[in-house]
Amino acid sequence: MTSRFAVLEVRPTGKQSLAAAQEAGGGRNRWDGVLPARTLLVEWPDLQDAPTGYWISNLPVTTPVADLVRWAKMRWRIEHDYRELKHGLGLDHFEGRTWRGWHHHVTLVTAAQAFLTLRRLDPKAHTQA
Repeated sequence: MTSRFAVLEVRPTGKQSLAAAQEAGGGRNRWDGVLPARTLLVEWPDLQDAPTGYWISNLPVTTPVADLVRWAKMRWRIEHDYRELKHGLGLDHFEGRTWRGWHHHVTLVTAAQAFLTLRRLDPKAHTQA
């Protein structure tokens, strides 16, 4: 998969951004009324009429574009892992009533997922044809 990306420095607006800036500016640091700059990553795939993806980050604009893209696209990996935990390994199958039982269940599911991840990443692991 390939795409084109642009990185821009922006200052977000809106009630939530303003409230967050005012909260962060409380105490010793006075808020000067200027919202902090953020990094905007824009994805515009080839053969598309308009951009298809936008990510806003508090990383500096000098962050390499390859790193920004990798972290933005990591969402797919996280969703895949969660689906594997839930459906493939039974994270959602716990029906007990105790905290200890739930904790044991989640620990075993997490260990199984870690094992499968290491197995998948091992270049020496034999796979079936």
